[in-house]
Amino acid sequence: MPGGRLTQHERQQISLGLADDLAYAEIARRLDRPTSTITREVMRNGGPAAYRADLAQRATERRTHQRKPAAPRGQQAPPQAHGRDAEAVHEYEEAFITILMQSGLPRMAASVLTCLYTSDAGSLTAAELVQRLQVSPASVSKAVALLENVGLVRRVVESGRRERYSADNDAWYQSMLAAARSNAELAETARRGVNVFGRETPAGNRLQNMARFVDFVGESIARAAEQARDILSTMPAPAPEPEPTSRADADRSAPPARAEA
Repeated sequence: MPGGRLTQHERQQISLGLADDLAYAEIARRLDRPTSTITREVMRNGGPAAYRADLAQRATERRTHQRKPAAPRGQQAPPQAHGRDAEAVHEYEEAFITILMQSGLPRMAASVLTCLYTSDAGSLTAAELVQRLQVSPASVSKAVALLENVGLVRRVVESGRRERYSADNDAWYQSMLAAARSNAELAETARRGVNVFGRETPAGNRLQNMARFVDFVGESIARAAEQARDILSTMPAPAPEPEPTSRADADRSAPPARAEA
């Protein structure tokens, strides 16, 4: 009987087994694993209804990373811009990727989007994404295509036909509009079903209610996206706080301490 941690392939088999409504014991038998291992794996990662192989794999990787000892001096990551804590940046990026995956994005698309949002430059080329993520150009290209399709990434062709990708302030607006268009198509499909099955039948009535609900939600999303863009585009950007040049300046800029009663 094999030991050690579950592999990504095994987690995918667990996910397929759950989708087929197999019992934990049957999944365990097929993987030649103890039933208790499968039970712990599923319950630790959302339960049978919410289990996702990619999220479970990522959660395991994060726990493994957190248990790793700190790197000895001389082997630490290169210093971050603006004096940021490299470890804190890495942990934040890992958390951001996980949240994006939980919203439905595949792992690579979530990683690319996180890179774009946490880059001070605001945009990155394909080569820069490949270097940051240590993946193949094909993986980046596939992820960018998916993100473009849902309006989360914008592609700009520079001189020399080099492409640069950005997730600017308009990205979420375009994504919301894409969601609204998708809802409109779904509602239209449901309405066609009403004519097919008959308005007075249970199926027709169900499809009619679905069309009304999805129409309402889609129109609300589009309206809210327009309002949010109008409001946020007129708000001035907050001015950066000046960094103190000395300890004396820092002391002078600190708020006065309250007197003790």
